[in-house]
Amino acid sequence: MVLSQIEAEKLAKIDHFMRDTLASDQSGHDSSHIDRVLALAKKILINEPQADEFIVLAAATLHDTYDDKLFKDPAAAKNKLAEFLQSISVDSQSMFEIIDNMSWSAQVFGHRKTLDINGQIVQDADRLEAIGAIAIIRTFKYGFAHDQIDYDPAIKPRDLTSKSEYRNEKQPILNHFYEKLFKIKDSLNTETAKKLAVKRDKFMHDFVAEYLAEYQLKA
Repeated sequence: MVLSQIEAEKLAKIDHFMRDTLASDQSGHDSSHIDRVLALAKKILINEPQADEFIVLAAATLHDTYDDKLFKDPAAAKNKLAEFLQSISVDSQSMFEIIDNMSWSAQVFGHRKTLDINGQIVQDADRLEAIGAIAIIRTFKYGFAHDQIDYDPAIKPRDLTSKSEYRNEKQPILNHFYEKLFKIKDSLNTETAKKLAVKRDKFMHDFVAEYLAEYQLKA
């Protein structure tokens, strides 16, 4: 599918809105994160010709613009996005269907709706961005921004049962790899994403193994 000129112009406005909204982010969810998600979405789109390229790229661009991890008032941020989309004649419902149902917490703890191929591509792109080398940096950056320590052998990874437990209980950063990141590879939808995940997943496992080996040597 080739984007029309009107769609390309709308995507440019959507990109500007995203950069303005996420300009002050220091948690690893800034515009550079979005740029990498977009690059991954485009890579997956090559092998998914039935998908709607505009919807995929728009939702990928906007998926963090009212995330409750990032905004004190996510409902107000969502309303702001809805008003913006209306102003450029983009169906906000198609965006919200994807964004509201693509997250890890929505899948594991919520009552999410099944994503169509457009949502699956956005979800896969975002999850691929959550694993691998850059993802390790983002994980520690987010953890340190929330006053988490890197590791404590006395605090074991949890079997999470609720979003509140997942989001609000302070844990060592390394536990996040066991509680979520090591599980991402097996949660992907598209064959392209599954192939891309193999190397990234291995890199994370190697990193954690090396970290633990060096920690135990020190101990």
